[in-house]
Amino acid sequence: MIDPEEEEPVFEAAWPHLQIVYEFFLRFIVSGDLDVRLMRKFITIDFVNKLLDLFDSEDPRERDYLKTILHRIYAKFMMLRAFIRKSINTTFYNFIYRTERHNGVAELLEILGSIINGFALPLKEEHKQFFKTALIPMHKVKPLHVFHRQLSYCVTQFVDKDHTLAVDAICGLMKFWPVLNSSKELLFLNELEEILELTQPEEFEIVYKPLFTRLGKAIGSHHFQIAERALFFWHNEYISSLIADYRKDILPVIFPGESHQPNHLHPQFLREISCFCPGLVPSPSP
Repeated sequence: MIDPEEEEPVFEAAWPHLQIVYEFFLRFIVSGDLDVRLMRKFITIDFVNKLLDLFDSEDPRERDYLKTILHRIYAKFMMLRAFIRKSINTTFYNFIYRTERHNGVAELLEILGSIINGFALPLKEEHKQFFKTALIPMHKVKPLHVFHRQLSYCVTQFVDKDHTLAVDAICGLMKFWPVLNSSKELLFLNELEEILELTQPEEFEIVYKPLFTRLGKAIGSHHFQIAERALFFWHNEYISSLIADYRKDILPVIFPGESHQPNHLHPQFLREISCFCPGLVPSPSP
């Protein structure tokens, strides 16, 4: 799997010839004169399977064409939609549980993000199952940073459509939290804030204890970027409003083993934590 941050992309030597084929086929697929009924004889399950196999190409130019072509096929050939979703799911399962290697994960997630956006409500059980068994476990793979932006978008799209999935998303992040990888932990913190912005109070009540146990450890991290990023959750107005109702319960979770009455906390500590986390510590009584 090519890491664009560490390795130069591999460009196909025959690309000038391949590009002509891809460009011709793309213009053909997007044409308003395309007869879908006639093309059913040629755009088949076998054809789509071979198209999906090409997503593992190391050439980003080829994957970009494939992404656009498959997306247009999904839009125009309704009878292939379920198969395309199932095939993408299978590709992800193989990536997560077997190989952890596939060059086209980011592009497939981009297609999936658009598909999720068009899901009707309420969400079908098969879609929720895919969210729980593929998208959430995908956070555990080593090359997460290569496609995290696209994955995070898919996760938040699901939570936006069904707020009850926020519990699965947050608990999933807690399960796969990268305690020894600071760059990956920053990605998790960024995604966690996006999910919390979509979380309703009833779901927040379910997850706040494990959530703030983890955030408390992040605040105490020796890595200053991790600690700073965790503290900035309190600068989010909506998240602060969620925290306000459970402040008395959250403070002991973040700082276990301490006395949490304002009068028992060191004044300097109160000033510092109140500066970074407004609303977490109530003002000490005079």
